[in-house]
Amino acid sequence: MAEKNVKYLHMSKKSSTFAADFAPMSEQNHYIVDLKRLSLGVHTFDYQLDKEFFASVEKTEILGGEVACKAVLNLREEGYELSLSVRGTVFVVCDRCLDPMPLEVDACDELMNDDAVMPLDDALDLSWLAYETVSINIPVVHSHQPGECNAQMDLLLHDHLCDEPEPEDKV
Repeated sequence: MAEKNVKYLHMSKKSSTFAADFAPMSEQNHYIVDLKRLSLGVHTFDYQLDKEFFASVEKTEILGGEVACKAVLNLREEGYELSLSVRGTVFVVCDRCLDPMPLEVDACDELMNDDAVMPLDDALDLSWLAYETVSINIPVVHSHQPGECNAQMDLLLHDHLCDEPEPEDKV
């Protein structure tokens, strides 16, 4: 039996990402909420996003981490509202020395689904929404604080720095 693709509309305050027909990231079905089986009202789901969770995402800059994720779903007849909060530490590669470095993540994202915009689906995959909430709240540039980079790499970088000004182009 083929696994059904999950559809959702993600409208974030920090990004406007639309994702449809997204297959679940992993075989961990506990991130998929069966909306048709839930009663109307507020439902809370707690997850721990760990190294295995982040490893299940292809092409991610996140090496691993320990992030607590809380999803609060308000299911109504006309749609749903979802509040997703994440708090914890992830590991990424330092852009300067290429060693792993920790980054703190503490963020909340909102999702709304209104029948006027999109019909209510059978299921909601919280794994991708949790990953997006973490990843959009990571700084673009990852670098250790001054003096915390790998000392050997720091020496190599310093040896290759150009201290002379570049010659001006003549027209």
